[in-house]
Amino acid sequence: MKACILPAPAPIETNPLRCVDVPKPQPTGAQVLVRVSACAVCRTDLHVIEGELPPRKSPITPGHQVVGVIEALGDRAKQHRIGTRVGIAWLHATDGTCEYCRAGKENLCNAPSFTGYTVDGGYAEYALGEESFVYPIPEGFGDLKAAPLLCAGIIGFRSLRLSGIERGGRLGLYGFGAAAHVAIQVARYWGAEVYACTRDERHQRLALELGAVWAGGTTADPPKKLDSAIIFAPAGEIVPAVLKALKKGGTLALGGIHMSTIPPLDYNLLYHERVVRSVANNTRQDGHDFLKIAAEIPIHTEIEVFPLPDANRALNALKNDAIRGAAVLKIE
Repeated sequence: MKACILPAPAPIETNPLRCVDVPKPQPTGAQVLVRVSACAVCRTDLHVIEGELPPRKSPITPGHQVVGVIEALGDRAKQHRIGTRVGIAWLHATDGTCEYCRAGKENLCNAPSFTGYTVDGGYAEYALGEESFVYPIPEGFGDLKAAPLLCAGIIGFRSLRLSGIERGGRLGLYGFGAAAHVAIQVARYWGAEVYACTRDERHQRLALELGAVWAGGTTADPPKKLDSAIIFAPAGEIVPAVLKALKKGGTLALGGIHMSTIPPLDYNLLYHERVVRSVANNTRQDGHDFLKIAAEIPIHTEIEVFPLPDANRALNALKNDAIRGAAVLKIE
């Protein structure tokens, strides 16, 4: 089968992914084999490729927003039928036994595996998933449009939850890429007022098209104080500006798996019970809850489609903020 593999971490400008023939994987145990039709491109893929996340498997096939059809089942796989359309997301599997899994916090599992990072992902014609960690895709979403829901959507949804935003509240979104352009639709559905802060004017325009009441530069002061905010950009240097924009008691959720260094904070920015918290991975329940609400709204994903051999080009475009919405690889 064809797959884009990363032999070793390198700057994306060097086009490090290699499209090669590799053996088709075979499902065992509770695994399912998915014939991939689409895989969305995520900034986390970029962190893996450029080594900002420490290498865990080499070579690795990236990609963790995978949509396709189950073609084969392992000998213990019983939950899904062959022919079911499913998605494979970032959280590939957990140990199920550690203190966090037992407490319903599997996103913090001590021994997890991650699609496209510790196990091969969806930049390929086939990918393996664990049957209890794949998601049936709701009707109404084509494969290409559904792919960004598997991470941009799920992580954006968890970030919204952890931000504490409530109906009628004011929410700031910092960075307006794939996750934010989905999260704003959920926030608006919940009745929140959204303010978008992003450096690219094209992304500001998209935010306004999707219902933001205001859009400005990354560190611009929103016209009103915010109840909650989410930073999707991997830019720790903007944290002080976001805290300055928060009301007393406001919460800032950091939505990325990797972020540049946060500078020293003036205590006055944290005082009055402002909260800064990270968002780590997701639980399966996050995924199921999000896909249900995505179908209710219904979510519209803005996508730019690339053929699989152009994965390097898609990632270069992502790094340079040249994608409106989400980039998606189409697997022929």
